[in-house]
Amino acid sequence: MNKAKLVESMAKQTKLPKSTCKECLEAFITAVSGSLKGGKSVVLTGFGTFSIMKRKKRVGVNPATGKKMDIPAKKVPKFKPGKALKSMIK
Repeated sequence: MNKAKLVESMAKQTKLPKSTCKECLEAFITAVSGSLKGGKSVVLTGFGTFSIMKRKKRVGVNPATGKKMDIPAKKVPKFKPGKALKSMIK
């Protein structure tokens, strides 16, 4: 499902216009992104937790040349599904 289909599904379930659902989805994405950028996690009970994970510096191999290279440490977004979401999918 892509963003357009998600907005369409939201509009169908809520009986709101697609434009309103699109604004709500974009506001949600902005709020979650802003919170993660600020170093805070977002917990949606039953759905899951968005957080930041720190990856350590490591050595990788360039597949084209076979040369070893250093991959710098970085922060990446992470999503951990909640118990209710996991049980819904089983």
